[in-house]
Amino acid sequence: MIGEIYAEALAGESVEIEYVDGARVPLEAARWFEPIDGDEEFLSRCSSPTLDIGSGPGRLTVALTRRGVRSLGIDITPRAVALTRRAGGFALLRDVFEDLPHSGRWATALLADGNIGIGGNPAALLHRVGQLLRPGGTVLAEVAPPGTRSRVDRLRLRRGPVAGPWFGWATVSADDIGRVALAGGFAATGCWTAHDRWFARLS
Repeated sequence: MIGEIYAEALAGESVEIEYVDGARVPLEAARWFEPIDGDEEFLSRCSSPTLDIGSGPGRLTVALTRRGVRSLGIDITPRAVALTRRAGGFALLRDVFEDLPHSGRWATALLADGNIGIGGNPAALLHRVGQLLRPGGTVLAEVAPPGTRSRVDRLRLRRGPVAGPWFGWATVSADDIGRVALAGGFAATGCWTAHDRWFARLS
């Protein structure tokens, strides 16, 4: 159901993110189709091959492919995978915790657009991503600005009267990424900012 409602958002339907306290905010999926300010600073740090985790409609996967960086997007939504392929990128219908091709050989793993929150347990996610990387590989993650409270929310997607199941989603602040990275098996971190977005490099 999560994937079905997300697919509707990618198709332009009105979808909301609903929190357990009843608050709702629009899921603005349209922003993931076109380049976003700050993407260039992010992509320029990618090495080949790059795994784009939670790639959505594929803007980053496609951008990497066009600049000659071998890349693969993975997403749990068939529509997202189809959109990536249609735009000229390579993508598979996969969960990051499932078996993935070239495990242990990826040079870079991307967790853009807040995808470090996948699963609601950033340390566990980073531990898994570490298994996918080759020795010396790096994670490039988008994080929340300094001063943001790191937390795990319970939320679900809603389209009108239809709501999906509750799931956990984490927010990790730039203030806390070093601690989270260490818990996930990464010893070194470095942060930078571009166009009001914050990023971290984990190795």
